Parts: sequence; structure tokens; C-alpha cells
Amino acid sequence: MTDVATTACDLLDTVGNTPLVRLAKLFPQDGVEVFAKLEFFNPTASVKDRIVRHIVAAAERSGELKPGGTIVENTSGNTGAAVAMIAAAKGYRAILTMPDKTSAEKQKALQAFGAEIVVCPTDAPPDSPEHYVKKARAIAAETPNSFMINQYDNPVNAEAHYATTGPEIWRQMDGRLDYFVASGSTGGTVTGTGRYLKEQDPSIKVVMPDPIGSIYKTYFETGEIDESEIGTYQVEGIGEDHIAKCMDFAVVDEMLKFNDDDAFGMAREIARTEGILCGGSSGANLYGTRKLVEGLSGPARIVTVLPDTGLKYLSKIF
Repeated sequence: MTDVATTACDLLDTVGNTPLVRLAKLFPQDGVEVFAKLEFFNPTASVKDRIVRHIVAAAERSGELKPGGTIVENTSGNTGAAVAMIAAAKGYRAILTMPDKTSAEKQKALQAFGAEIVVCPTDAPPDSPEHYVKKARAIAAETPNSFMINQYDNPVNAEAHYATTGPEIWRQMDGRLDYFVASGSTGGTVTGTGRYLKEQDPSIKVVMPDPIGSIYKTYFETGEIDESEIGTYQVEGIGEDHIAKCMDFAVVDEMLKFNDDDAFGMAREIARTEGILCGGSSGANLYGTRKLVEGLSGPARIVTVLPDTGLKYLSKIF
């Protein structure tokens, strides 16, 4: 009998280094190769594990987050799951606010980790005390020994993707890609990853899908906020009703609009054609990739991100 050596590691060491797979059935066009970064291979099955691990480690080093402290954050669910997981592993208390459009699966997952959740109305305007971002800030202000992840305005968010997601994609693609497609809410993924890839090859183009109901596309094109565009939509974790400081529009080359049907339809399609079960934001990225491919006149290598698993949306999308 041969002894098999095993290597144990810390749970947080399993964050990142996710696989990149080709989507040959979903995108069979000659000369076009589309690859998807499967972020649901992270411990809580989403890309947000990367930023929370990075931000918490930085806060511990700086002393902003002390032993026995409370982590507070506003979330559409995935960042909250990462916070709840890390808080459980490290002995912190977690209080998380979220809009009521957040799927039941996500809400229950946070509670399973022992986090406290506060559900806020999705249609609350940005300046309302009931808006989930405002609510989190108020809770943090009144909670002793608390630390807020502040994912929307914390530059360490994008730094996490610059340090991990971007280099991983560059290595996995052997430095050969033409486009990176990623939607955004905080902007961390598209900003950090896009910035790293463009530094390696300035010819790489970044395409960002944006949901109808979000202000980002108009702001990208005009530099102005059109509040009349703010509306509700069911895709979670992307688009925004305010400008996140973490979002760097200079990294983006093109933005395009989509609706819930576009995103959810693509999530269902990839499950049936590629056997990949992913969420609505993944569907949005795939829809953006499809529109990009339809407009191409020559060969291209394209990378997109599938931020989380469809298991979090079985009752909502599937």
C-alpha cells in the first residue's frame, strides 16, 4: 500500500486560483475563443471572497479591526457571505444589510454562518436612511469596536483583483487575450482586473455590461448622473444608483445595457449548453460577451467572469 501525502491548509488559502474554461458550445463562431473564470470555486462560491479576505487582512494589520470586533457591511449577498464566513472562522461578529431583492438562498446562507442580517427595501432612494448602504453606515457608527468593509469606496477592493484575478487570467491565457468582459457594482472586479491586464497589454479592451435601472453607462458616456434612470431590477450585485469611488471608468472602453430577461436567459442557456450553473450577474457578463462577439469582424480571444453559482438563485432564476 502506497502512502499518500496530504497537505492541509487554512480555509482562506483556498480563495483564488479559480479555473478558466473555454465556452466552445455557447460561442462556436470560427476564430472566436471565449473563456470564463469560474469564481464559484471560491469557498463561499463567489468572487467576493477575494476582496473580503484582502480587506480584512489589511484592517487587521493596520489595527482598524481588533480581536472580538464586529464587521459591518452592506451587501447584495455575496460580499455578505464572504464576511460571514471569515467572521465565523476568525471569531468576529458580523452584521450585514441587504436589499429585499436578495435571494432567499443568500439570506439563509448568511444566517447559517451566524451573521445578523438587516433587510432593507430595494426601492429606497440612495439618500434614505432605509437604503441598505445608509443603514450599514448607521449601524457601524453606533456599534463599538466595529469595522466596515466599505466595498463601494474602499480602494483595497480593486487592489485585491489587481493582485490576484488579473495575474491569474494573464497566466492562464499565456498573455494572449483581446477583450475582458465584466459588469460591476462596486467596480472592484472590472477596475482591478482590467487595470492589471491593460498594464500588461494596452491593446486589451474592457467591456462592461450595465443593467437598465443603473446610472453607470450614462455616467461613463457623459460624466453626468441622470437620476431619472434609477430603477429597480432583479439581477443582483451589479449596476448602481450612485457612483462607487472604487469604480474607475478610465479602465473601461465600452459599456452596454441589458435587462433581467437578457441576464437570466443567458444563465439558463449556459446551464443547458455547457453544464455550468451560474447566477444572474454571470448571465449579464455572458450576454455582454455575446453582443461583443456579434459585432466582431475578425478573430478574438475573450475572457469573462462568472461571479457566483446558480445554486444561490434556484428559487429565483431557475
